[in-house]
Amino acid sequence: MGHHPEQIPPAALPVDGRGMIGNMKTAALVSLCGAIDFMCFPRIDSPTVFAALLDGDRGGAFAITPRAPNANVKQMYLPETNVLLTRFMTGDGVCELLDLMPVASNGTRADALPNCVLRIVRLVFGRMTLDVRCDPRFDYARAKHTAHAVEKGVEFMRDDGAPSLRLRSNVPLTIDGQSACATLNLEEGACACFVLGEAEGLADIDANHDSILTETIDYWKEWSSRSTYRGRYREVVLRSALTLKMLSSEEFGAIVAAPTFGLPEAQDGSRRWDYRFTWIRDAAFSVYALLRLGYTGEAERFMKWIAERSRDCSAHGQLRVMYSVDGADAPEESELKSLVGEVPGRIVIGNGAREQVQLDVYGALLDSVYLYNKYGAAISYDGWRHVTRTVDYVVEHWREPDNGIWEFRNGTRALLHSRLMCWVTVDRALRLAEKRSLPAALARWFETRDEIHRDIHEQFWNDDIESFVQTPGSDTLDASALMMPLVRFIGPKDPRWIGTLDAIGRELRVDPLIFRYTRGSTLDGLPGTEGGFSACSFWYAEALARAGRVDEGRLVFEKMLAYANHLGLFSEEVATSGEALGNFPQALTHLALISAAYQLDRNLDRVHVPWT
Repeated sequence: MGHHPEQIPPAALPVDGRGMIGNMKTAALVSLCGAIDFMCFPRIDSPTVFAALLDGDRGGAFAITPRAPNANVKQMYLPETNVLLTRFMTGDGVCELLDLMPVASNGTRADALPNCVLRIVRLVFGRMTLDVRCDPRFDYARAKHTAHAVEKGVEFMRDDGAPSLRLRSNVPLTIDGQSACATLNLEEGACACFVLGEAEGLADIDANHDSILTETIDYWKEWSSRSTYRGRYREVVLRSALTLKMLSSEEFGAIVAAPTFGLPEAQDGSRRWDYRFTWIRDAAFSVYALLRLGYTGEAERFMKWIAERSRDCSAHGQLRVMYSVDGADAPEESELKSLVGEVPGRIVIGNGAREQVQLDVYGALLDSVYLYNKYGAAISYDGWRHVTRTVDYVVEHWREPDNGIWEFRNGTRALLHSRLMCWVTVDRALRLAEKRSLPAALARWFETRDEIHRDIHEQFWNDDIESFVQTPGSDTLDASALMMPLVRFIGPKDPRWIGTLDAIGRELRVDPLIFRYTRGSTLDGLPGTEGGFSACSFWYAEALARAGRVDEGRLVFEKMLAYANHLGLFSEEVATSGEALGNFPQALTHLALISAAYQLDRNLDRVHVPWT
């Protein structure tokens, strides 16, 4: 089914009616209307330049839109790349809009390319008129600017003295207030080119846009060809990998949770958080996924980033929950008044969860260290010293209440998932110490691991509902329990685990959607009812497959694939109505998808043996 851009105001498009482009410095979302309506610049965690996705009036956008009211729209990525193609089609003409952030296929030229967006408009049939409007709003729409004509373009000069942005084009541009505009009356074969970015070096891009396009396509195709995954879900797994690559930082090696902030997790417009940071929790998932797909270089760079955080942790081994891309503390949470949003709800930047205690992050850290040691490189002496300090911290503190994986904002409590990941911390450290013959307080660590194991089985098991529960003595289910067999705490066919898996399927599931905890509960003390948490659905599919219920797991997995957008991108959550909720696209969802696909392949290849 086609879309009609003139008939869809940007705000009326679903959140996931967009594709993502990026260059491992920053990223942008391009809507089915041909508008870049979300972009932070110059870095993925910098203030926005375009945020019409959040506020259609004040956010700013860079739109290239056909004037014909009846144009159909199709959007796709060029195969095995992150170059986005939006096609506008009418009876009179077919127009192609190519969007990309240039990256160099030859590593020696990587620094020579400026940080910019390249937009190429080509008419492949007939004729078409398009309107172009570039309307930036700097610093989350808080900073004023003026537009000045310069050679072959327009410069947007900020009043606060911060670096300006320049738009260059091979067609004439006019200035309308603070915006740059153009009208394109294109005949078959005509091409218009626009490049927006830091003023230095843009001339080369605009003059050589065809070769820059080819070079960027070559870069992504070469990167895609390095994937070792050859399973039955190759297309969706590769799209997930390409998305994760865009969410990674070329300079630092970190991977952010999402390129956006402020997209509501609840249909009433509430629960709007900032996800442009790197969570230690995602480390193990990221390293596992990258190594599984053969991307050892990316895994190594992320491990180096994690090792730096481990080295910089407090004297007694305590880590932050999340960090900025460069490893600095994530900024404090503050309300953003300049962007009000299309639906009610407070928009914040920064993240208050940075101050929380989340004991599960240590398990994620140690699991990633262990995986990288197994499939990558052996840990260094200094690296091991930092690890032992962290393990000793967990040995001291594992019994304490915390805010947990779901970052509860209404107090701390003893949580199953945190307890589980404390077990992972000690277990992986013991495995490493024994495998590499490393010095460690083995007797103490063994004793602690056994103690945590017993504690989980005695304190977090509910005989009445035959399931592990979120907190001791409760009957509250928590989908994060799905990690138990995935981290090898419990056998995937253990009777206690099967009881838990069935309870989650009964109580937290709506079709393939898995909710984090009881739907509509006030457990987290926040307004609004959130959707199913997409990563949990993929964990559920994987847990079913591991339990031998492969057909069930496959059906859940393939139903979830239908919730991807038209390009294979996933948001954080999905409402029961099918609407995408939360920040988009979401790294954790794509990581969980890769893991589930890998497991399903293994099970299906084992189960469906052809007759001989």
